[in-house]
Amino acid sequence: MGSGSVSNPEREYHLEVDLANQQDLEILVNILQKLDIWVKTFQNSVYIKEGEEISKFLALIGAGKAVMQFEDIRIQKEMRGKVNRLVNCETANLNKTINASIQQIAAIKKLQETGEFQRLDNHLKEIAILRLENPDMSLIELGKLLKEPVGKSGVNYRLKKIMEIAEMSPLVPGLNGESKVK
Repeated sequence: MGSGSVSNPEREYHLEVDLANQQDLEILVNILQKLDIWVKTFQNSVYIKEGEEISKFLALIGAGKAVMQFEDIRIQKEMRGKVNRLVNCETANLNKTINASIQQIAAIKKLQETGEFQRLDNHLKEIAILRLENPDMSLIELGKLLKEPVGKSGVNYRLKKIMEIAEMSPLVPGLNGESKVK
């Protein structure tokens, strides 16, 4: 009464069954919906684009071996996707840390060049020196190295304060390369 195909699940999820007429299509759609398999239709074809729904359909028609192969590929594909998302997230976090560190170091060096560094209070000097010595460390790691350890927000507050002082300091070039004179 019909013929169908399943595309390679490594590329996309697509199962399609072509039927001889509209009446057969309606019968098949009604049966599948009663079995909680949700399909879409186009002309005299039934198609499924969701991996889980394709697995249910294959199991329904008795294609157990195909279900196992399909699910194996689906699991591998999902795992690769999760790994890629984690790597992308970690890369973005590292880039954010590095960019912030570069700006912080630039502000500290400018304060040193103008003699403003010596006017900083001891807490700001301590974190500034640690940042210069450890440009690739996270805020949490820097906080643990302080004489009196503080958390991420405490370190962030101190480094932002240093950057604000550098921005407001007379004769200190701006962090974007422009000269600022007050």
